[in-house]
Amino acid sequence: MDTLSYKTISANSGTVKKEWYVIDATDQVLGRLASRVALVLRGKNKPDYTPHVDCGDNVIIVNADKIRLTGKKLTDKVYVRHTGYPGGQRFATPKDMFDRKPTFVVEHAIKGMLPKNRLGAELFRNVYVYAGPEHPHEAQQPKPLTLNEI
Repeated sequence: MDTLSYKTISANSGTVKKEWYVIDATDQVLGRLASRVALVLRGKNKPDYTPHVDCGDNVIIVNADKIRLTGKKLTDKVYVRHTGYPGGQRFATPKDMFDRKPTFVVEHAIKGMLPKNRLGAELFRNVYVYAGPEHPHEAQQPKPLTLNEI
């Protein structure tokens, strides 16, 4: 029996081939977009996926300010943070956050779908979110990616 035919091949940082993709978020539903982006960032769409290695791709998201939230989430959903002082709990809706920082809503959704450890923090560095249609990553020659292709 050929013993090399059934060895499990694990990817490592030297063997991983990272691609660059650009996604247009215009009229995309927030949760569906975030789950698909998290899947690509993690590398689960690749045949050589390894759970403990950053084998995902780099993702650029443009038009994040044109994202869509279903139902009454634009006014009813609440983001909670704390200043660190007594009585310092602060609340904000997605509508408030779109006015202040348009990319926060998309970044927050994607970050919540990644692992909560060092690998997750490393993976989150591979996503770039921009409010408008322009991005400064033309040198990487990103390929357009639609959510249905993943």
